[in-house]
Amino acid sequence: MENNITKDIIGASDTICAVSTAPGMGGIAVIRISGPQAIDIVGRLWHGKKLDTIATHTAHLGRIDGPDSEILDQGVATVFRAPNTFTGEDTVELSVHGSPYIQQQLLAALVNTGCRIAGPGEFTRRAFANGRLDLTEAEAVADIIAASSRAAHNLAVSQLRGDLSRSIDALRDSLVHIASMLELELDFSEEDVSFADRDLLTRLATDICDKVDSMASTFATGDALRRGVPVAIIGRPNVGKSCLLNALLGTDRAIVSDIPGTTRDTVEDTIDINGITFRFIDTAGLRHTDDPVETIGIQRAIDKARTARIILWLVTPDNIGTDDFEENLREITATISDDTRLIAVLNKIDLDSAPDVTLAHLVSALPQNVTALPVSARLNKGIDTLRVTLSATITAGLDSGENLIVANVRHYHALRDASVALRRVLSGLATAQYTDLIAQDLREAIHHLSTITGSITTDNILDSIFEHFCIGK
Repeated sequence: MENNITKDIIGASDTICAVSTAPGMGGIAVIRISGPQAIDIVGRLWHGKKLDTIATHTAHLGRIDGPDSEILDQGVATVFRAPNTFTGEDTVELSVHGSPYIQQQLLAALVNTGCRIAGPGEFTRRAFANGRLDLTEAEAVADIIAASSRAAHNLAVSQLRGDLSRSIDALRDSLVHIASMLELELDFSEEDVSFADRDLLTRLATDICDKVDSMASTFATGDALRRGVPVAIIGRPNVGKSCLLNALLGTDRAIVSDIPGTTRDTVEDTIDINGITFRFIDTAGLRHTDDPVETIGIQRAIDKARTARIILWLVTPDNIGTDDFEENLREITATISDDTRLIAVLNKIDLDSAPDVTLAHLVSALPQNVTALPVSARLNKGIDTLRVTLSATITAGLDSGENLIVANVRHYHALRDASVALRRVLSGLATAQYTDLIAQDLREAIHHLSTITGSITTDNILDSIFEHFCIGK
């Protein structure tokens, strides 16, 4: 359905153009033109088959004039006629040689002939305004472009094909049904007639609230999958944190030294494990020190631990059971959030005469939900098992395509706001609150869910979303 409010907001009566391929020099460049005059404007620069006579979704070879009315290049024009286009408008895509000069001159010629240079994300914004995409699908376009791993790409594709929209619409429709029953009561309030079974409404609202909370609870994982899972490597000085980072990355990224306190700032790098991007952060060793620079590094280590999705806590055989071990464990468990997974890594097992016994001692000293793994970062032993464990930690509990993952912070906040409103609904039902107050809370919950898909939106929301798109998309 065409979004008339949004169409009024963006004023989509003009014709826009932009380079849709990556900036710089390449084999070809694609210039996209969209709007009511797209075919006519390009036709004035085109030497070849008349564009206003050709069938939609066909490509044709011809020559193109520059701003000085001289032939600029030979290229291919592909015509897409409304409404079956990405934007819902007449669209022409010109494929020309990828010279930056040709791109600049062609844009100048299009502007001289009646086009306007598109703003960031304006093509996708028009697709939303014309009902070709809802807001979650429009946001997925940007996520697909930005995806740097298989996991991030899969999340974006799921959202683009409408998985999130369908789930949100189903919840919203259920709430609308409940609200309609209550609104009907309000219409007959003077007759003191009850149309809605309060017990049934409570069960329905509870089920919807549980589903909203379940979707919101996936955000920590979804955000990590989209942006890269932050993994903090922490431990006392000289336990092999930098050596472990190098082993995981397969390169000498961090300085390795026998001198305690070598790492004084965080060192970060990324690696792809089973299609998931992990952002490893090597930190300064945790210890008491009077060195002001090292103190700053230790504080940064603690800060990184607070924001990490996974913490790799490195210990060595000689450290297990000591006062330092117990103190570090207390500090770490007190620092991390419920969304953070702690993995204890027993390093330097190659130097231990009885590594199995030491590992057993480590396991017995840890909380039950903490995994312990033996490795030798120096000899690259156990590193593959650690990589598998890292991947499994993120994918644990996620079914192949059946469980919806929320990866957008805007969606997360809208779900949390809807949950708050639904809890007020449940409280009102439990305390026999006035129907009009319960109905108001229901309307608020419906509003928050509607902002996710864009069935209710404002120009401020749209500006915030589309300003992060690249020009040409």
